[in-house]
Formats: sequence, structure tokens, C-alpha cells
Amino acid sequence: MNRALAEAAVASGSDSVGAGENLLEIRNLVKRFPLPSGMKVHAVEDVSLSICRGETLALVGESGCGKTTLAQLAMRLLTPDSGQILLDGVDIAHLSRRALRPYRSALQMVFQDPYASLNPRATIGASIAEPLRVHKRGTRSEIQERVRDLLELVGLERDLVNRFPHQFSGGQRQRICIARALALNPRLLVADEAVSALDVSVQATVLNLMMDLQDELGIGLLFVSHDLAVVERLAHRVAVMYLGQVVELGSRRDIFEDPCHSYTRRLLSAVPVPDPSVRGKREMLSGEIPSPVWPKGEGPEVVDLREVSPGHWVAAEIEGA
Repeated sequence: MNRALAEAAVASGSDSVGAGENLLEIRNLVKRFPLPSGMKVHAVEDVSLSICRGETLALVGESGCGKTTLAQLAMRLLTPDSGQILLDGVDIAHLSRRALRPYRSALQMVFQDPYASLNPRATIGASIAEPLRVHKRGTRSEIQERVRDLLELVGLERDLVNRFPHQFSGGQRQRICIARALALNPRLLVADEAVSALDVSVQATVLNLMMDLQDELGIGLLFVSHDLAVVERLAHRVAVMYLGQVVELGSRRDIFEDPCHSYTRRLLSAVPVPDPSVRGKREMLSGEIPSPVWPKGEGPEVVDLREVSPGHWVAAEIEGA
């Protein structure tokens, strides 16, 4: 068990929004997927993180680094092989479906594709009302009023409840998805590439909405993204993942202004910069990414994190990074 990572999870919230009020703690989480050949994909390997109330923690990294799997584990859409997921101090990592149900309303997800996230044959009012009906949150009239309030909360007209998804733009659909996610008054939202399918101008309006809602409602946000420009605008803290492990964890300023791990620096260098004079100073990624697939009984070396400045944790270099 990697104690440095677990210590990072507890300590990392010390200088962030809602310090001392950890909403979600992930401790030494492991998830591996078996293959027919007997080998295993090491998707998440001994990861520890924490999220405070009112804080946005961004997970960044290239495709296949394990960030979406980690988000699904935090939501308990997947069951970890080992480790803890503490929601307000209660370990939900290995609860049965029935035992987990009371905690479901505290964790809600906004998915990447607003077109596929909504049932095209149901009105948006019915889609937003569904979690309220499933969890028996009020009478029919109370649910209908709550749906209208949620539409207003995300900047849509109250009288749109009887329209269908195809009658809305992509940005409006994502607002509807956010309204549905907020229906049960969650304490944590998990947003998996929630704006990547939208046009840049629409991204800005949805991001502004998410920040306004966070200020108003005080919810925590786990934001999964490969778009570092979006992360820089939205996140309070950033965790950089590589091959299933966190290689750097710190505040937005730590990661974007003083990156210490070579992989983080190269990841930032991949962001397009309009200034031609900057090109020669960039550290570019090269070669092939090492495979996360290992034979049974074998696996990658788990790297330790060390604190280089208050709240800024950096891993030892991983071979191939």
C-alpha cells in the first residue's frame, strides 16, 4: 500500500476551497480488468485523492491513462479490486447495490455526449423527473414544480418541460443533463468530458454555468478532461494521471505555472500556442506509450509521491514517461 499517496489525499485539500471538509476521499484504489489471455489491464493502480466541498478537482492525462475509470470508480459504477472510497467518512467501495442506494443521490454524473445522454422519446421534463420518481422525492405535483425550478436554475425557460431533446441545441441539452444531475441535490458531481462535444463558444457558457452553480450550491466537482485550457479555467486543483497512476497533484497554479514532473511538462507542451517564438522551448512527447497490460502476477512499479511545496505532490519518474 502506497502511504505517500494516501497522505497526499488527506493533505492535498489543506490550501483548497472548503479546506478541512473532505467530501470524498479515495485511498489506494486499484482496478484491473482481466483479459481472455490471462493478462490484466492495470487501469488504476494505487491512486489516492480527495475532494473538498465546493472544490473542483480535475483529472487530466492522455487517452488510456485511467482517468475515466477512476471517475467511474468514484461514482461506484465500477467496483474496485481494493482500496477505499470514503463519502463523508463512510466507505462505499464494496457496498452491495442495496446498501449503496442511500448514497447514490449524493453522487451524480454529467456525461460527455448530451445527444446520447437523453432519451429521444421522452420529454425533457420526464428525463429530469426520472431520478426524483425513482427515489420517491415528493408527490407528482411537487416533482413537476421541482423540474421547472431546475430548468430555471440552469438558465432555461420553465415552460420547456414538454419539449423533446431534438428541439434543443447541444449546449441546451447539456444544461438539461446538468439539471437532471442536480435533481437529487447531490454533494458531488462527476463530469466526464462534459464539454468536449460542444463548440468552443458553447463550452464557455456551460463552464460559466457550472462555476456559478458550484458557487451557489457548494457542490464538489470531479472534472475529467483532456482539454487543459478548460481545466485551467475551471479547476482549483489538478491531478495528472499516467498509466493508471497519479504523477503530479497540486493547485491550478502549481500545475500550470510550476510543473515538476516531466510528463506534466510534456502534456502542457502539447497545448497549441499561437506564439511561434514559444515553439522551440516546448518539450514534446515522442515514442510509444508503454502498455498497461501485464501478465498475471506482474504489474507496474507503484511510484511514491513527495511533497515539493505545500499541497504540491510529485511522483518519481516512471519509465517511458
